[in-house]
Amino acid sequence: MNDRQYAHSDLAVECGGGYRGRGAEFKEEKRNGCDIQILEIRDREGADAYGKPEGRYVTVTCGKIWEMDDERTEEVGEVLAGELRGMSEFICKKEINPDFGVLVVGLGNSDITPDAIGPETVKRIEVTRHLHTLVPDLYSQLGSCEISALAPGVLGQTGIETVELVRGAAENARPDLIVAIDALAARAVSRLATTIQLSDKGINPGSGIGNRRRAICQENVGRPVLALGVPTVVDSSTLVYDALSRAGIREISDDLHRVLEEGREFFVSPKESDIIMKKVAVLLARAVGMAFMTN
Repeated sequence: MNDRQYAHSDLAVECGGGYRGRGAEFKEEKRNGCDIQILEIRDREGADAYGKPEGRYVTVTCGKIWEMDDERTEEVGEVLAGELRGMSEFICKKEINPDFGVLVVGLGNSDITPDAIGPETVKRIEVTRHLHTLVPDLYSQLGSCEISALAPGVLGQTGIETVELVRGAAENARPDLIVAIDALAARAVSRLATTIQLSDKGINPGSGIGNRRRAICQENVGRPVLALGVPTVVDSSTLVYDALSRAGIREISDDLHRVLEEGREFFVSPKESDIIMKKVAVLLARAVGMAFMTN
């Protein structure tokens, strides 16, 4: 069986098949009870091994987000904010200050619960960009940089490619950085809503459910893009494939091959999806708010 064909994941740490060549560097840290895995894909060899673009991928594993109390949410938010801030300054090659501009984009379909993390997070973002010019005294007291937010919906709702809407907003707001938030697909069920991935290489809206649109990346929108995602679904073909692999079955019949192919149309999410979506949105919004404070 072909790993790449059936074992789909948006999480870089689930890809690569244990590759540890010179094309990628991998290290692990622990902070505030969170496991942090840092993957640096350095060249074409590493990119081919992982099936991901060259760049930096940070994975924060924090446990079941939907079961966290307020204190634990704050702790994880601080860890995530630190990673967000560090990667933002690295990407933009400048420190975050009151003149620093961030456009937070919540990708996904707000009408589909596992895909609604982006729009729900944007609802909870405290935007400040307009205050910088309208009420400068108040803005200076906030201790925040210029934050704007957009939930562009999906192509079926707007008839407009998401990347076109984001590019238009970026051309007018002229942020230093775009933070694109989206739901992802994982390979392992244990990763669902327990893991957060940050990447400096942008994101393909809809990639988690096999519905790839044009990438939201610096080349397409004219601004550096930091992707922030949480896995909420698993491809059903991936579930079957992994079960067969664990059973030692490496060769499959034509009938089973058809079953796996048909499974690409189905995705599995936890029964707590409603709660997960809201808790994840609260966590991400809190982390973004803390990451872009200036005092």
